[in-house]
Amino acid sequence: MRHRRGNRKLGRTTSHRLRLFQHLSEALFRNFMITTTLTKAKEVRPIAERLITLGKAGTPQSQRLAQKIIKDKVAYLTLFQKIGPHFAARPGGYTRIIRIGRRPGDGAESVLLELVDREKLGQAPGRPIAAKKGEKEKEKAGAGKK
Repeated sequence: MRHRRGNRKLGRTTSHRLRLFQHLSEALFRNFMITTTLTKAKEVRPIAERLITLGKAGTPQSQRLAQKIIKDKVAYLTLFQKIGPHFAARPGGYTRIIRIGRRPGDGAESVLLELVDREKLGQAPGRPIAAKKGEKEKEKAGAGKK
């Protein structure tokens, strides 16, 4: 029987599912916002909130516990240096899910999973905002010249 079994399997094995949650959490901490499906966001949200609570504590033990899940160095440092201190006064509710519609390919409901007050955190340490196509070509052309 299924009584009180709370997690969704998402059509994956246990190891694949846990690795998916790990990568989604890392992406959230690197970019402060990710686009995913509703079911994945609902499963990742408690994991991310638990990690942010560890980031707020900042103790060596909480750092060790977070390192078990967060393997990416940029995401780990961002969690303890930026995100944890930012939410120090907040008792919970660090993330929000915003529905953005359905994907054209399979009709899955897409959502934004983002940190609350992410504008106040400043620039995300992840990838920089992509330049326009013309600017990229100019950079490539000028890269070979010295």
